[in-house]
Amino acid sequence: MREVAVIGVGMTKVGQHFDKALRDLFVDAALKAFDDAGNPNIDALYVGNMVAGEAIGQSNLGAYLADYLGVKVPAFHIESACSSGGAAFILGVLGVMSGYFDTVLVGGVEKLTEYPTQTTTLHLAGAAEQEYEVYFGASFTSLNAMIMRYYMHKFNVPREYFAEWPVMMHENATKNPYAQLRFKTTIEKVLSSPIIADPLTLFDCSPTGDGAAAVIITTVENAKKITDTIVKVAGFGMGVDSISLAMRNELTTLAASVNASRKAYKMAKIEPKDVDVAEIHDAFSIMAILAIEDLGFSEKGKGAIDLHDGKYAKDGDIALNPSGGLKARGHPVGATGVYQIAEITLQLRGDAGEMQVPDAEIGLAQNIGGSGSSITVSILKRER
Repeated sequence: MREVAVIGVGMTKVGQHFDKALRDLFVDAALKAFDDAGNPNIDALYVGNMVAGEAIGQSNLGAYLADYLGVKVPAFHIESACSSGGAAFILGVLGVMSGYFDTVLVGGVEKLTEYPTQTTTLHLAGAAEQEYEVYFGASFTSLNAMIMRYYMHKFNVPREYFAEWPVMMHENATKNPYAQLRFKTTIEKVLSSPIIADPLTLFDCSPTGDGAAAVIITTVENAKKITDTIVKVAGFGMGVDSISLAMRNELTTLAASVNASRKAYKMAKIEPKDVDVAEIHDAFSIMAILAIEDLGFSEKGKGAIDLHDGKYAKDGDIALNPSGGLKARGHPVGATGVYQIAEITLQLRGDAGEMQVPDAEIGLAQNIGGSGSSITVSILKRER
């Protein structure tokens, strides 16, 4: 199997793009990635998206976006709920590893903000169990609230510790030119913001937004002809679990995250402590804490405590979400996983600007679908 490297990245700012269609956002990000990579020819296109079929009535998304981009190559639409972008990346990597394709464009795009909140919520709820959760009124916010309430009870963790996550994310986002919520907040404001589903308040929840991100991948051999700084795909894994929370053995562990990360660590020949920077899927504060633990960064029940102690600040043991994460960079659902790969690539190249983590050599991206039913983990490594 051939080794794979990321040679180009492109992103749009996450936000309310009323003046741009879904195809415009995608083409914008893709052209930036082409320019960053030196405008190579590509053999295939993989695009992650969750709700274009329901939201704008556009199916056949791979061919649709290839057409507007002006490339006549095999094009694939990948849907894996909120982990669509991460899944598209892994499938693109496999295409290059296998030798079937040499150079591939992986993109993610979503257009969510032009519809009433109730409509968007209904579209996104498609990733939950329809018959036994959504039918009875459950939303992803209420499902995450149940997990968080149980976690607080089981591990006796103060509510205030969870509020430290959005505070750190908003601080980080002020340095990110692509972020949707570029302002600081405080623990007091997080705790006093409107309750969405107790104990989750507004500031515990990531905003949805419009956005697109793209990366170009090729063989390491080809990458060496372009740059002296190689960002190699060192490992990856994908895990799945029951869609319904009621069918899971344990609510405070996402088994799919544990399984995906262990596969990725084994393939990359590293341990969790070797990771310098990570972009984790913090759609809700509780998901951030579970990710920290399930990825092996903290012991079970200690993630919020380690966060409180500063372990995951930019200058801590592992820098988590220097971009501001889903919480403050924004969560353009099907594109989120590709944003994470692009952000980690910039970190390892030393091109992350004010977000830069010093001397970052190994980065990890974790992308969650649903409330943990499908999860991807990818590990990138810098080689000079």
